[in-house]
Amino acid sequence: MPLAPDDPDFVNALARGLSVITSFGQHAEIQTLSEVAAKTSLSRGTARRLLLTLEALGYVRSDGKTFRLAARALNLGYAYLSSLPIWKMAQPIMKEVVTELDESCSLGVLDDHDVVYIARLPPKHLSFLPVNLGTRMPAHINAMGQVLLAEFSSDELDRYFANAKFERITRYTPTSEAAIRKVLARVAKDRYALSDQQLQLGLRSIAVPVPFKSGRAEVAINVSAEDHRMSRRDLIRRVLPVLRRAADQLALAL
Repeated sequence: MPLAPDDPDFVNALARGLSVITSFGQHAEIQTLSEVAAKTSLSRGTARRLLLTLEALGYVRSDGKTFRLAARALNLGYAYLSSLPIWKMAQPIMKEVVTELDESCSLGVLDDHDVVYIARLPPKHLSFLPVNLGTRMPAHINAMGQVLLAEFSSDELDRYFANAKFERITRYTPTSEAAIRKVLARVAKDRYALSDQQLQLGLRSIAVPVPFKSGRAEVAINVSAEDHRMSRRDLIRRVLPVLRRAADQLALAL
């Protein structure tokens, strides 16, 4: 059972320090003290002390006016990846998928309301969407997120939707809880999810869960392709069998 913030064993200073680190991101590569304080709901004094401490430890750099993450911050992410046996075992299996289909292949896990990409292999052709390790995408409109959410119980889905943000990213993005629940019900039945231009126009993705005998799937594998290279029919008839074979191979390897 996770500790509550008011538990005597909960270390607030550590939680605040991590919140400062995670306040940086794709659209916040460089921040001022005021911006960090606002994003973390910390006072300027507390944010300043944490930033200076992180700078002393080598996780943050500053020019005296603004702050940015230093390369040492990568150690936090790589420590997670190196602790996952699936990350190493997946590489040759994913490579077979990319070689056979010449489309990108990724692994993702759920973190709160997002899918986090923990492994990705690009295709040989140059027309593809670059996605870096650690990239986060809304789970309910991402194919990998949908197959993992489809494993949730009713109570877990209720808690998920209680704080979910339904933002319209493209004209194909579902923006209602009812519509997304309907999609998840189908995904739970079919054991695959197909996201058709819901995150980016011209991009389709199909995903399946990696089965675990010990419990429900916590990792998903997908293939993404531009719409001019793969139709929905292609993804289901050609890609889905390859993905399911890869998921079974990965489950066996684990």
